[in-house]
Amino acid sequence: MIIGTAGHIDHGKSTLVKALTGVDPDRLAEEQARGITLDLGYAYTELEGARVGFVDVPGHERLVRNMLAGATGIDHVLLVVAADDGPMPQTREHLAIVELLGLADATVAITKADRVEATRVEQVCDEVRALLAPGPLAAAPLFPVAAAVGAEGPGMAALRRHLARVAQRQSARRAAGLFRLAVDRAFTLSGAGLVVTGTVHSGVVEVGDELIVAPAGVPARVRRIHALNVPAERGRAGERCSLALATALQKDDLRRGCWLLSPALYRPTQRIDVELRLLASEARALRHWTPVHCHLGADDIPAHVAILNDDERLEPGASSYAQLVLDRATDAVHGDLLILRDQSAQRTIAGGRVLDIDPPLRRRRSAERLAMLAALSRSDAGQRFAEILRLGAQGASRDALIAAWNLSEPQLDALAQQAGARRVAVQGHEHLFDPQWWQARKSLLAQALADFHAQHQDEAGIDRDRLRRIAVPAIQRAVYLALIAEMLAEGDLVASGPWLALPSHRVQLSPREELFREQVLPRIEQARFDPPWMRDLARAVELDERSARMYLRRLARAGLLAEVVPDLFFGRSALEALAAIACQQAAEDGVIETSAYRDRVALGRKRAIQILEYFDRVGLTRRVGDRRFIRPDSSLAAAAEAAGGNKKSIA
Repeated sequence: MIIGTAGHIDHGKSTLVKALTGVDPDRLAEEQARGITLDLGYAYTELEGARVGFVDVPGHERLVRNMLAGATGIDHVLLVVAADDGPMPQTREHLAIVELLGLADATVAITKADRVEATRVEQVCDEVRALLAPGPLAAAPLFPVAAAVGAEGPGMAALRRHLARVAQRQSARRAAGLFRLAVDRAFTLSGAGLVVTGTVHSGVVEVGDELIVAPAGVPARVRRIHALNVPAERGRAGERCSLALATALQKDDLRRGCWLLSPALYRPTQRIDVELRLLASEARALRHWTPVHCHLGADDIPAHVAILNDDERLEPGASSYAQLVLDRATDAVHGDLLILRDQSAQRTIAGGRVLDIDPPLRRRRSAERLAMLAALSRSDAGQRFAEILRLGAQGASRDALIAAWNLSEPQLDALAQQAGARRVAVQGHEHLFDPQWWQARKSLLAQALADFHAQHQDEAGIDRDRLRRIAVPAIQRAVYLALIAEMLAEGDLVASGPWLALPSHRVQLSPREELFREQVLPRIEQARFDPPWMRDLARAVELDERSARMYLRRLARAGLLAEVVPDLFFGRSALEALAAIACQQAAEDGVIETSAYRDRVALGRKRAIQILEYFDRVGLTRRVGDRRFIRPDSSLAAAAEAAGGNKKSIA
């Protein structure tokens, strides 16, 4: 467990920590000489078998930024109020920060109780109770102590026993999620090299793990670990750890505010959408684009606040969604708590919670965006996940969700299963979709096909690209093809070559067209790869060329033929066989060379080129110079597989 002190300057925070642990947390010579804490101090002890770390923070108003660097990641607050002074300005500011950070577990130590009368101690206790009463720390117990006397001073034994009970009942912070450590110090140590220290916010780290230093993006390997000031093989959430690193970075490259992360979490950002609450004690509203200091993790980042409501202002005591535009990049995850101070860093003005680490730059106040932020503000992860899938027209990227919400693979899988999410590979990365959204898009496709059939009864169907343009133009191609594949597998669609149709659709030819089909189709199919030209077919069935060309093109629209070059029509089965040969050549040679394809199909060079150029036009192949490659998403490639091609070769 980590206990963090809070309170006004010279109220005895460091003295109290030393009396509890036997360790002086003031490590700097200037601190010890002046008797005040200037930076974060640390001490560790055993309390009835429980290992406890103390973070001692400075109390001076000019050092609140240092206090904030130590306040994030603590489990229990030790609020220190001197019996002679009572609550002071930094008592109140520290208390406001504690409440904004969501810390609700606290103990109050009334120090210097040996220097005043008992009535004064009781009076200060009443003042502290009144101060805490409106907030989440109202039930915090109070312990008058005389820490300056030492560990045996009045009240110290009772305080120590109480903190030991707190440490023992403190439920171990869940190590769920991936590893994150907020760096608050970096130094070099003889025999260890570069060492960083900080609080582990989530996950587990072990010796040998490969991490990323953010926001620099430089890898680092963990060589040694100290957890709560003792050597360890691993560190976990809720512990203060020092890690000896093997990295290309030098000490000066690391500063307070950097993060050590599992590689999957590395997504630096300079924009974050947050849920913001302005302190009720503020004298005026927070206006749009106000410059502020954003304290996140151990970092202090200058930023501007974009208020995302119609008034573009946030009144004292009120809450609103906002976008923080940061002066430099940081790494954050959903749920991170942050503090805003004014531009001069003189006072704390607001607190917030991170909702989105990759927000849009435009339309950030649109109704659709505000609905998404409302979904992201849900505390229940399952409800939040289902809602963002429902609202996200392009689905949710698996990798982005892992990084944005700090989820392990099993955690994300459990959320996806609970929501019934559909999984689709988009450009090599899995995307997740709302099941109702998915079904609605399938209905749109089926209806678009029904409308097409009603208007074009003499055509076999519609090609994939045209159907997409008609029914779902905004959907990514990979998602669209996944929808089509599922509908084909479930029998909701049928494919004939490049054409898609409803299973109930039948091409309707006129009696004259049917007679022509019976006369010419056997001739074309029998010729296979070398069909007769249109004029030869017209002569054979004693028909003028104009009428023959019209009927042949009607048969092509019906999906029975394909016009490879003007007036040269191939049968559907022959074309699929030619496509299968091209796929096979690509599988074996990695590329389609014209001469090799000519030899495989046993045709002349001119005819082989005509066929390959047709494949270019219909999207089976992609030409690069004199070479061709198979397009993996081609509808003709799928038909070629059914005709004997090898889908594994398509690359």
